[in-house]
Amino acid sequence: MADPIKIYPPKPSHVYFYATCLIDMFYPDAGMAGIQLLEREGIKVCFPEDQTCCGQPAYTSGYHDEARAVAKAQLDLFPEDWPIVVPSGSCGGMMRKHYPSLFKHTRQEAKAIDIAARTWELTDFLLNVCHIKLEDVGEPTTVAMHTSCSARREMGVAEVGPRLIGQLNNVSLVEQTRAEECCGFGGTFAVRHPEISGAMVSEKVDTLTDTGAGEFVTTDCGCLMNIAGYAEKNRKPLAGQHILSFLWNRTNPGKGGES
Repeated sequence: MADPIKIYPPKPSHVYFYATCLIDMFYPDAGMAGIQLLEREGIKVCFPEDQTCCGQPAYTSGYHDEARAVAKAQLDLFPEDWPIVVPSGSCGGMMRKHYPSLFKHTRQEAKAIDIAARTWELTDFLLNVCHIKLEDVGEPTTVAMHTSCSARREMGVAEVGPRLIGQLNNVSLVEQTRAEECCGFGGTFAVRHPEISGAMVSEKVDTLTDTGAGEFVTTDCGCLMNIAGYAEKNRKPLAGQHILSFLWNRTNPGKGGES
């Protein structure tokens, strides 16, 4: 669920960048795009090199002790009182929503609460803290958007992506039917329940393809990997891109506005 009252901090001079495992291993361009967008806003980005997993896979599988052990290693990565920006509603939701309860009644509880309070999903941070203004230098195009369940329900940022894309004069955003429905990834859910997951992503690809857009953007790499992977395997006319890569390419003259 979204915060009852979300109080945004003033635009800071520094932030910590928590990249996530999927960006580190599969979509480094999205991570670099996020850093470049922040730096273009005049913010110095600190990347803690010892960062690993946030602990969510173990946590959502019911292995809370194991999740705590993994998450504990992250708590000392952010000693300065700077915001922690995460290019994923899923990992951001784990840190912001679940760290306080995960570490309740432990010696790390106060630190976990502090980390949670400073964690922001990156597109939300760009729009509502940096007040970013985007100038589109790309050719006219049409895209659809998929917002992850965690971004929508835990971080409460479902409207942020469309608002950012709405700043791009040459981009038409078309809405899919049943936009709130899950793509079927759900991390370990896709592994433990492959038949159900496969049916869900098949339907999601159909709804995105039915928009007529040949491309979709999303705020989470798990959804991107699941939807784009299914579309490619089944030869569906649908390409995918993380929204940070999309925004950077559309607004960076050095890239020629490629989408």
